[in-house]
Amino acid sequence: MSASVRPPLPPFTEESARAKVQAAEDAWNSRDPERVALAYTENSVWRNRDRFLTGRTEIRAFLADKWERELDYRLRKELWAYTGNRISVRFEYEWHDAAGQWWRSHGNEQWEFDPDGLMRRREASINDVPITAAERRLA
Repeated sequence: MSASVRPPLPPFTEESARAKVQAAEDAWNSRDPERVALAYTENSVWRNRDRFLTGRTEIRAFLADKWERELDYRLRKELWAYTGNRISVRFEYEWHDAAGQWWRSHGNEQWEFDPDGLMRRREASINDVPITAAERRLA
């Protein structure tokens, strides 16, 4: 199997969609921009909040910057729906900034995959809520 094939492949079943979501959660929790970027097509298109990105190079740079600012990042993703080559997830993650303020970020993502299981499109809507260290759930 080619390194550019990322099982599970579409069309998704409930089992394969759950496996795809878990693989994404594991990769993002590594906080490794190189590892995460390999899950996307070379020309993947993203909307992340108010940012629009195209391609692995921009994605990699975005993630490196994100994890320099969002310290001790910890993420949980949950399958919301799936069909064919698309998956929808809800997620929350916790992190703190350089000043020590903790945040919980809630959101939804819609993913679209190519036939090789690489994500070619990601749409993410995210809201941040300040929390105290005692309110953390994802430690």
